[in-house]
Amino acid sequence: MTEKLYLNDSYLREINAKMTNINGSEITVDNDIFYPNGGGQPADSGKVLYKENEYLVKDIKKDGENIVLVLDRVIDANEGDEIKEIIDWEKRYAHMKLHTAIHIIDGVLEKDYNSSLITGNQIYDDRARIDISMEGLTKELASGIIEKANSVISEGHEVNVKFLTKEEASNKNLVRTQPGRELMNTLDIIRVIEISGLDEQMDGGTHVKNTTEVGRIILESFENKGKQNKRLYIKLND
Repeated sequence: MTEKLYLNDSYLREINAKMTNINGSEITVDNDIFYPNGGGQPADSGKVLYKENEYLVKDIKKDGENIVLVLDRVIDANEGDEIKEIIDWEKRYAHMKLHTAIHIIDGVLEKDYNSSLITGNQIYDDRARIDISMEGLTKELASGIIEKANSVISEGHEVNVKFLTKEEASNKNLVRTQPGRELMNTLDIIRVIEISGLDEQMDGGTHVKNTTEVGRIILESFENKGKQNKRLYIKLND
């Protein structure tokens, strides 16, 4: 089983790991800092160093409890050999800030509108898409929600990672969609992202440690997808 170090520390930029399985250009590792695609957050990229050779990480895949790194070419190595994983930090940090920004917006919606209204999201390298189901949501109201989120950012709330048992999690509003509830029911330990004083959610992605790192959220565009369904694109200004 791969130890997924990004779950505890999103700021790790490089580590040493051992290859537990090699299949051409795909390697399974015992320790991993690369985030695989999931939950609207894209996979990381970076490189692997082995002896005198450098390999680009083209994709990261889950294989049960293992993480498989897909390299740009076949690696001539043996199982048990050590490599160095080096993450593309600029890309990772951009994802972290955008992911935390989405949670802040969701927390504002939960707090001020008594319901989480986000039905989907997708993070890109330089922006994020947020789908909201909210009757009467206009561009002007959306701008107001974003400004409330920016106020939260400037207040400097800590962002913490917690691990709860299923029993501990059952008494908290950690999931706001039916698929999320179904997933939580299959887990014995639930990873939670807590924005102190604002929000707690079950989450498997990477985040910053303090809301001030996010910068300022800018509403880039607002799309009307129906009576209740609206789509927001946001970007960040450091």
